[in-house]
Amino acid sequence: METFPITKEGYQSLKRELERLKKEERPRIIAEIERARAFGDLSENAEYEAAKERQAFIEAKIKELEEKLARAVVVEQVPEEGRVSFGCKVKLKDLDNDRVLEYQLVGGDEADPPQGKISIHSPVAKALVGKEEGQEVEVEVPAGKRRYLILEVRAC
Repeated sequence: METFPITKEGYQSLKRELERLKKEERPRIIAEIERARAFGDLSENAEYEAAKERQAFIEAKIKELEEKLARAVVVEQVPEEGRVSFGCKVKLKDLDNDRVLEYQLVGGDEADPPQGKISIHSPVAKALVGKEEGQEVEVEVPAGKRRYLILEVRAC
């Protein structure tokens, strides 16, 4: 079974979503199916078919989350002061346009670039890991080469 790294926060988020699906969504959809059955002939019952489709979707999502949680390895390392590692937050200056960016390096399933969470497997994260505050880093991204200055590294 292939494992994947995840932050403690990401693991807790997956657990909360799984619990919500099991304790709220699953019972609600079962009740919807029972209500739809009360309408009679199931062969022409659109409400019943829609509820069964939602049930299949929820059950698939529950299975997916259970499998992810079983394969997840929570990484709780204390990063070396000022050195980029998994889970830390990094403030960068884009040397090509002077924009300041902030990212947290997380597992692939937690990645959410608009929220500043990038996968540890992304080109930017790979280039940053092991580097220190004050270092310049050049990264090959789909848009071309980018140059960053590491302004700050914080543990999460």
